[in-house]
Amino acid sequence: MSNRLFQGLIHQMRDTMDCVIGVVDTSATIIACSDLTKIGSTNEFVSLDLSDSHDIFVRDNYTYKPFGSHIKPDYAVFVEGTDESAAKYASILAITLSSIKQYYDEKYDRNNFIKNVVLDNVLPGDIVVKARELHFNSDVNRVVLLVRIISSNDVSAYDVIQNLFPDKAKDFVFNISETDIVLVKEVKSNIESKDLEKLARSISDTLSSEFYTRVNVGIGTPVTGIKDLAKSFKEAQISLEVGKVFDTDKIICSYDNLGIARLIYHLPTTLCETFLQEVFKKGSIESLDHETLFTIQRFFENNLNVSETSRKLFVHRNTLVYRLEKIKKLTGLDLREFDHAIVFKIALMVKKYLSANPTKF
Repeated sequence: MSNRLFQGLIHQMRDTMDCVIGVVDTSATIIACSDLTKIGSTNEFVSLDLSDSHDIFVRDNYTYKPFGSHIKPDYAVFVEGTDESAAKYASILAITLSSIKQYYDEKYDRNNFIKNVVLDNVLPGDIVVKARELHFNSDVNRVVLLVRIISSNDVSAYDVIQNLFPDKAKDFVFNISETDIVLVKEVKSNIESKDLEKLARSISDTLSSEFYTRVNVGIGTPVTGIKDLAKSFKEAQISLEVGKVFDTDKIICSYDNLGIARLIYHLPTTLCETFLQEVFKKGSIESLDHETLFTIQRFFENNLNVSETSRKLFVHRNTLVYRLEKIKKLTGLDLREFDHAIVFKIALMVKKYLSANPTKF
């Protein structure tokens, strides 16, 4: 679309400037020109100058002025001639084309529109109208994945993810911060949570194994159409935050599989503190030492089975029973009883939640 936009403007300006003018892309291929016979030709020596800066330079009797919104120029205008007038024309053309391109992108660019919808920067009434203008299919299912960089090297995770999902008509990738990258992925209507986690795992594995970049991935729920993408994005954010609190070793966090942790995350802290005081009224949870807490964790992991837990802990059954009795004496809760066990389990999660003091959205 940029090629047609530039060519239309160059065509209108060709009679005003008594010289050849045009635009080249990052590969130094002419994508618009007042001399139509030159479109498609490439000067490989120009591409080297384009990668340096936005400064004016001269090549083969033409004056070039790079422009674009990124650190490295996206395009460059060229004007026939090497005098001061050619340099002025080039600068004016670069400013004009850059401004028009920015306006066009803001108004029509699909990726920019999706980004604004995801970040909830578009009014609900405008979403439907704009989606129709940009020819979005309202019946398509999409899901938002939030990729958070934990550690990285010089490789751009954004570029890697873009290369993994090159179909820009269906999938959209954009940065929202230095560490957070959003992927809006078109999916099948009946896609299951395990398939989404497999997709997220492939992103994580590719970045870690090939580019030595560690990431966590939060997955929202699939939505139909465009207007609920902000909801899916917030769910992906919550997934990462809840995972950071309750499953610190988990790389992939899906909103559908957060379980009771999601419920606890949405509780007011005052209510959580009251709950802990009621559960541990006989004795504070801080009175339990590390060994006792480790025993409790293993007891829960083995479905409250005393024999299996003692075997996994390499202790005598009577030793485990003694520890459980000690817990009962300190807290008033007998973990061998299901009702007491589930209350204790929730209490531990609430305590963990309060200690983490997570960010709310």
